[in-house]
Amino acid sequence: MMTLRQVEVIRAVMVTGTIGGAAKLLNVSAPGISRLVKYTERSLGIRFFQRQNGRYFPTPEAENIFEQINGVYKKVDDLSEIISKIGRGGLSELRIGSVPSISQVMVPRAIERVRRRYPDLGIDINILKLEEAIDYLLLGRGECVAMSYRLEHSGLDFMPLASGELYCIVPPGHELAGRKQVSAAEITRYPLIGIDPNDPYGRIMAEIFARHRLDYNITIRARFGTTVCALVKAGLGIAIIDQFTVAHGGYPGIELLKITEPTRFDTYIAVKRGAPLSLHVEYFIEQLRAEMRAVEPSRNGAKGVAARGRKK
Repeated sequence: MMTLRQVEVIRAVMVTGTIGGAAKLLNVSAPGISRLVKYTERSLGIRFFQRQNGRYFPTPEAENIFEQINGVYKKVDDLSEIISKIGRGGLSELRIGSVPSISQVMVPRAIERVRRRYPDLGIDINILKLEEAIDYLLLGRGECVAMSYRLEHSGLDFMPLASGELYCIVPPGHELAGRKQVSAAEITRYPLIGIDPNDPYGRIMAEIFARHRLDYNITIRARFGTTVCALVKAGLGIAIIDQFTVAHGGYPGIELLKITEPTRFDTYIAVKRGAPLSLHVEYFIEQLRAEMRAVEPSRNGAKGVAARGRKK
């Protein structure tokens, strides 16, 4: 039986044709190579080389052995290539889902970090409504979903991402433009866009209105944040939007106002209960959490969020 070290040394001599060449190839001393070759020949009872004019040539008896050695090295090279591809993500695909509010700005920023770490990783991103997330995970279409709301489901687990707040968005030139904050009572004086009481964000706002017994008029319903922002920018009303949709100047051409009443909410990563997570999805979750927590109200304050919304 030959050890991997003996295989490595015998092959090095075969490739270079000299003890000195093999020593340089393996970055070891020549006497050590010579001793190991002699020991291997003696212990196996096989003569591997004939020496002629200072060079080593394979013996006829060793030809079959050298073919097998080359086969071993080919498999080692293949293994090394596969390991390298795995390290770069080349043989895998990251399949993740997200609700629209988190997919607008936060997910792309996290994916950019993932791409830097795993440049060859295949990536599949699905934008999902809350009710679509259950089938997406339970049917194995993806590994995780970034959620703005925690559902009660026996087949899912939820991990915290970050906390956020809602903001009032208005177009430039609006009566409220330029203000730092606005109350719920003031918001109800204007046509509202996209606040659906059945939506998690809309539910928070509806509770504020209900708490103060305020009537409000929804003139346009548009569930997705990008559409809401576009309608506000067009001057068709004002709206309530979550801070993650408009973080880092994600939608220029609108102004952000802090709402006086508490509007704090939590976000989550949903995964299928009991399903192991891949290394790539764990890294994505880590990066998404870092991006979202970097803009949490407790870390930056409403003033900073609003300023980023106006500058870009």
